[in-house]
This record gives sequence, structure tokens and C-alpha cells, in this order.
Amino acid sequence: DNKTLSSPINELESRLFDQRKVLVFGAINDKLARDVTGRLLALAGASDHPIDVYINSPGGHVESGDTIHDMIRFVDSVAPVDVIGPGWVASAGALIFAAGNAQRRFCLPNTRFLLHQPMGGVRGPATEIDIEAREIVKMRERLNRLFARETGQSYEKVCRDTDRNYWMSADEAIAYGLVTRVINTLSDI
Repeated sequence: DNKTLSSPINELESRLFDQRKVLVFGAINDKLARDVTGRLLALAGASDHPIDVYINSPGGHVESGDTIHDMIRFVDSVAPVDVIGPGWVASAGALIFAAGNAQRRFCLPNTRFLLHQPMGGVRGPATEIDIEAREIVKMRERLNRLFARETGQSYEKVCRDTDRNYWMSADEAIAYGLVTRVINTLSDI
């Protein structure tokens, strides 16, 4: 038998692709953004049937999250995209989740959501630190406006909520306007 250890993974990837399901699991980074972008473009190019994007992430690199967020919006004009949160949807993961159409954002019953202000970690001369601090403030304002627009909450409320870690249960995320509804089975989508 010439099968390699990666064969089950390749088989799983193939099945998920055939079923038009994309996984956004783990830390958000440029590699994940590239992989998800490729899958979304390939699926949208193959058919106008819906694409299901499953997001289970502690967050990560905001710009990589922006890439996935924008690509979901980009392909949604060709193939409708459902976003599903099956575990925790935090930080840049919540940014990606918010890319889903307000009527197509689902989660499982025990999913937890986290919104907060972006964090930075820069070292170097004071002038570079000052530049990065100003960029983080601009990013925070942009993300707060995005979450206000996508949830229907006021910008001021989102600013207050994201000043610290703002955790939500599935039901709280529905009340906040981030989630459309809780689903329990695949047929609920």
C-alpha cells in the first residue's frame, strides 16, 4: 500500500471542497488567509451554489482577517456564503464572521464570541512606536465602525464594549446583532 500519512487529510480536504465547505480554524495569519482565499475563489468560480464557511478561531493578525473578510464579501456576489461559528469566534475571527450577510450568520449552541480592541506589539525607536500606536487607533476605529454597521449597535456602544474583552454567548450574540440564529443540525442552514 503506497498511501502516505497525509492521504486522510487530502481525502478530507477533497470531501470538504466537494461539499463547498471552507474551514477557518486556528490562529488567523497570512498562510490561512491565502488558503481560504484560494478555496473561496475556486468554489465561486466552479458554481453559484452556496458556500459554507466554518469559523473557529482565537483571532490573530487583523490584516489577514481583513483579507478573508473581504474575500467572503467578494465571492458572495457570485455564490452566497453562509458563516457558521462552531466553537469560539474571537477577535479577528469575529471580524471574519461579520463578513457574512446579516441573514446568513449562524452558530452552534455553545459558541462563544469575543470582541475587543486590536493589540499591538512593536519595538524600536519612539517614533516608530508612535506611528504604530496611531495605526492601532485607526484600526480600532475602523473595526468598531464595521461591527456597529454589521450589528446595528451604535458606534458609541461598540466603542464602550470593545474597550475591554467583550464576551458573548450564542444568545447574547443574537441579541447584539452579530448572529442570525443558533443552529443544531446541518439541515438548519
